[in-house]
Amino acid sequence: MNLNGILNSRQAGIKKATLIMVVSVLISRVLGLLRDRFLAGFFGASIDLDIYFTAFRIPDFIYSIIFAGGITVSFLPIFSEYFKKNKEEAWKIVNYVLNLFFVLYFLVFFVFVAFTPQLVSYLAPGFDALAQAKTVELTRLVFLSVFFFGLSSILTVILNYFNLFLAYSLAPILYNLGIIFGIIFLSPHLGVFGAGLGVVLGSFLHFLIQVPGARNSGFSYRAIFSLSHKAIKEFFFLIGPRIISSSSVQFSFVIITLIASGIGEGAISVFNLSNNLRYLPIGVIGIPFATAAFPVLAKLWAGREKEEYLKRFRMVFSSVLYFSFPIGILIFLLKDQIVKIIFQTGAFSGSAVEITAACLGLYFLSTSAQCLVPIVLRGFFSLKDSITPTVVSIFFVLINTFLCFFFVNLSSYDNIFSQIIGNVFGFIALTDIKVLSLVLAFNFGLLFEFFFLICLFFRKVGNFGLKQTLISFLKILVSTAAMAMVLIAFLNYWPVSLPLFGELVWFCFVCVVAGVVYLSSTRVLRTEESGFLNKFLMKRNED
Repeated sequence: MNLNGILNSRQAGIKKATLIMVVSVLISRVLGLLRDRFLAGFFGASIDLDIYFTAFRIPDFIYSIIFAGGITVSFLPIFSEYFKKNKEEAWKIVNYVLNLFFVLYFLVFFVFVAFTPQLVSYLAPGFDALAQAKTVELTRLVFLSVFFFGLSSILTVILNYFNLFLAYSLAPILYNLGIIFGIIFLSPHLGVFGAGLGVVLGSFLHFLIQVPGARNSGFSYRAIFSLSHKAIKEFFFLIGPRIISSSSVQFSFVIITLIASGIGEGAISVFNLSNNLRYLPIGVIGIPFATAAFPVLAKLWAGREKEEYLKRFRMVFSSVLYFSFPIGILIFLLKDQIVKIIFQTGAFSGSAVEITAACLGLYFLSTSAQCLVPIVLRGFFSLKDSITPTVVSIFFVLINTFLCFFFVNLSSYDNIFSQIIGNVFGFIALTDIKVLSLVLAFNFGLLFEFFFLICLFFRKVGNFGLKQTLISFLKILVSTAAMAMVLIAFLNYWPVSLPLFGELVWFCFVCVVAGVVYLSSTRVLRTEESGFLNKFLMKRNED
């Protein structure tokens, strides 16, 4: 079978499709870590890396407004409904959406290019004139990637409908490879703009890999346009709340970038690098579980099988907690080793490693909560309630903005708050304490978001088994404590001055031992989730 045939092969079975997606996510995450390692090694925690991360803020925010990152959730049901009734009409609707994106993008593009200097001056007021000028040019360059991601998001709907998961799963891998190519081959000559060109290349590849599958499924481009079609009106209605929710998330990062730009050189880089590591368990655990659970939950609620719905929700909720809680503690205990292995290279100094590791350690506060958020969100979506999550996202922005400004301002002078942070993490530099305060505030904001969502969901559906979940959590807590003691013992005898490969091998060995201790402990304690895991591993049926 040739490459085109492989890309266009359909993965109809749930297990096969899920396996492809999980493997691709893992590969993409590993490449994402390599990408960040190359960025850290080449630029260090410098103003250039600050500029690189800042250049994404406005394009990401605008993209969230244009397509909200939720086009698959919003447009796939519409396409599916029309395709079953009238294939020709369904393809017309795809072209309507595609051409609508063209119009919106180019209208925004010309306005955006004209006002980029003013936007950057508000976004990064702590940058000097030269840094702001470079940020303006790089932001304009990165905005080109929005065009390809917009096209790609529309093609994703087609590929998902026809079960063409391979090409869809390869897209983020190619995106990261494009950025890595830019860093390695272009940045030595063009500096941070080389990495920016890599972003554009990666986004183009993200789009290009999905074109053959869409065309072979029956799609062909037509220059047609309509805003009055019933499907387009329905699309606007469905995607509206997603626009608000997604924009709220991006607005939070805009606020954080604004604050971090005034903290000092490297603050934006440290926050983003540690935040990327923070997102790893969410992407590998929270989102896959939520994606797999969503169709089942939606079907059960639609069929008015509330008892089974609550049972399935609790099972998924507890399973994510089962994996995410020990991983959060593992990351906290091994934070120094993780950051050292990934980022200590080239221009990324030892002091930058220390502050990045400290920031990563703080994220253990919200690791489980953030892994559970996608589950709770899918719970709301299965009830066809997108309003509640949207309202919560708005409150999250308000709370997060207040906490970030308040904590950073509080740590700007000598007091009990700044002394506690400095003493706990061993930092005395004011810049480092401010960065830690910013990360701490962000964590509290994430915890508030989860708390509001779970309380409102409980109020909407009733008790989904909180007593059983609490019992399971206590067993998880005991098992995690056993794992933590083993990790601490290994940390006391951690070999010094190992080469990178040796450090990586030893790190993996320690993680495997810790995992075995945790899984064995939960099995001895007869934790319900360990039974779910055994059944899943032993199950041989396709579905």
